[in-house]
Order: sequence, then C-alpha cells, then structure tokens
Amino acid sequence: MQVNTIHVKTGSPYDVQIGEGLLERCGAEVRKVAPKARVAAIVTDDIVAPLYADRVECSLIEAGFEVARHTIKNGEPSKCHETLIGIYSFLNKSGVTRSDLLIALGGGVVGDITGYAAATYLRGVAYVQLPTTLLAQVDSSVGGKTAVDIPEGKNLVGAFWQPKLVVCDVSALATLPKETFADGAAEVIKYGAIWDAELFKRLEQGALYSDTISVITRCIDIKREVVEKDEFDKGLRALLNFGHTLGHAIEAESGYTVTHGAAVAVGMVLIAQISQRMRLTDGINTKRLTACIARHGLKTETGYSMQELYPHCFSDKKCEGDSITLVLLHEIGMAFLYTAKNEDLKGILGIQ
Repeated sequence: MQVNTIHVKTGSPYDVQIGEGLLERCGAEVRKVAPKARVAAIVTDDIVAPLYADRVECSLIEAGFEVARHTIKNGEPSKCHETLIGIYSFLNKSGVTRSDLLIALGGGVVGDITGYAAATYLRGVAYVQLPTTLLAQVDSSVGGKTAVDIPEGKNLVGAFWQPKLVVCDVSALATLPKETFADGAAEVIKYGAIWDAELFKRLEQGALYSDTISVITRCIDIKREVVEKDEFDKGLRALLNFGHTLGHAIEAESGYTVTHGAAVAVGMVLIAQISQRMRLTDGINTKRLTACIARHGLKTETGYSMQELYPHCFSDKKCEGDSITLVLLHEIGMAFLYTAKNEDLKGILGIQ
C-alpha cells in the first residue's frame, strides 16, 4: 500500500503521511512519535465519531495506549471557549499528563480547537492530527496554527503548536458530502492560484477527482515549503490567506451559515476582480480562476455587498496598526502581498 510521506522541518519537525486505509493502522505510527505516552485522548465530532472513532480507538489500544474519547458538535460554532473548557475538563478527568497526547480526529474545527487545547493544557501537551476532510488534509492540519473563535472574530485567540504527526487517510474523503468536499477544493485551488501554475492547470482538467492522492500531496508540499520559510506567519506565509480576508468577512456576515471553503472561494474571485480593477492582473486570470472554482461545485458570487463585508475586514489578523495586508493576484501561480492604509480600503473594495 502506497503511503506518501512529507517531512516538515519546523522548529519541532514532523511527518505528514498521505494514503488510503491509514486510520485503522494509525496506532503504530502514533506510538513511534509518543513512545512513553500512556493516554491517547481523542477529540472528535458527532459526525465523524460514528464513522471512524471506533477503528482509530482499536488501533491505538493495539499500540498499547489507554484511550479516552470526547465528542463535540460538528461545525464552526463549536470552535469557542465553552467547547474548549469542556475539552480541558475531559483531559483532566482522563488523567492526561504532559507525557501523554491528544488525537484530533475530524475536520478543521476539531483540528484547530484540539491543537489549541494541546498547546495550552498543562502549558503544552503533544498532539496528532488525523484530518478527515479535504480542507483539513490540505490546509489546516499542517503548519501548527491552532485557534478558537471569539464573538469579535474568527481565529483571534490561538497559538503556534506543531503536531507530532499528521495522518491523511484519503479513504475518509469518500464519506464526505459533496458540499464538504467542495469546501476543501477551494483550498486546493488556492495553492494552484498563488504558487503552482502547473497544479492549477491539472485542476482545470479534473485532477482533484482523477488523481486525488497526488493532488493532496502536492498541496501539502506547497504548505510545507511556505511554513518552513515562515513558521510564525511574519511574511511569506500570509500568501496562504489568498481569498481569506473577504472569505472570513462573508462567514461572519452570514453568521457562519456559509462554510469556510465556500466563503474563501468567493473571496478569491472577489480579490481577483479587485486585482484586475487595480490593473495588477489581467482578465484571463480572473476568468480562469472563476471557471475553475465553478467547475469544483463552488459558488463564485455572494449576495453580500462590499459595504456589508467592509467592517469585518478589520477583525482580521492581517490588520496591523493603521494598515491591512491583502493577498492580490498577479497571474495564475503567482500572488503577492499588498499593504494598504485602512482609510484606503473602501476605495480598493470599490465602495463609493
């Protein structure tokens, strides 16, 4: 059975494994990175748990772990302090010590909040990512960003805390609803748009469906390259936020009824249109991006006006002082950072 392995050389290095059928035999791999751990504390959600929790638990038990399990409600609203306190209580009752580890089994929400719990409980406990959605596999599980949301904005409370291991079982994608798979496709398209024109061309030809493991591996390798150069998000890594400033604004304005990937997809189209209006890219790039997004089952327009989205932009982590950093498109395969004064943002967004 083929397993692709990418080694991420951050301050605390780790491997990302990509293949099929990996969840049912993850225990042995987890044991390699946590030889002294007694307890493996699984955090999952109420959608993923019935599908995969038992097989992961069995594999961990076979590897000699005492296993505890905590289930949260699926969805972005669970990425909050109330849920976090529940995880802390679960860890305490399960007897988790600093020599033990957490297991994040699920999508981006589970990975983000479990990672943040690991970073902060007992001032730092090891954790492993077992991402079960396309979005989590290609993006949020790799790179060590962990977070919870607060009423004022998304991901405003968080920490950099690298996992000990990431195991991407592509077989898990077969159980995803079409909309959830499309959510992840938005992040896949992002990598092609900002970094790899050849990957983008392959996506235009349907490679995400015909050669899924190869595409996921390439996306993770791009993420690795960026994170190794800028682990703590001081510059280059901001390119990975292409489409995210307006995407997060759409999520917030919708009360998080619009999912992250769907919002980022529209955000990418909007920022490409802005780049074109500023004469920083040409129309063919905008058209190709829009068509590729539509091909993957994602909307390319929003019912919200720029006037409605504008206030949410200032709750974004990319605001510093009186400036905001936007990720603009030069051409397919190349994006760049553009710093604008806050007072100029209305004009950039086309608000009169």
